[in-house]
Amino acid sequence: MCPFDKEQTGYEKTIFSDLQGAWSVLRSLVVDHAGFEGWERALFQIDEAMSWEVVRDLRQMSPLIVVIRNICQQGQAPREIFESLNGIQGLLEETLELFVK
Repeated sequence: MCPFDKEQTGYEKTIFSDLQGAWSVLRSLVVDHAGFEGWERALFQIDEAMSWEVVRDLRQMSPLIVVIRNICQQGQAPREIFESLNGIQGLLEETLELFVK
């Protein structure tokens, strides 16, 4: 019988997990506040920002944040969504400084 690899139990929290979590929070906020103009388009762009292709090249995230922010501004989204976007922008900038050269 061949033993299975065991899942590690002591994961170190990284900025990548913080960034992923921040995107998830934003997505939930948009869903919770569905109804502002363009919320479906914002949701589509958020899903794109969380896609494997974008995560593999984090430099693609910044333009998506701008697009999402513009959609939300035009649709007069709630303040919490912009606060979440600001948090994502800060985490992304920190991540890029650390890992993208």
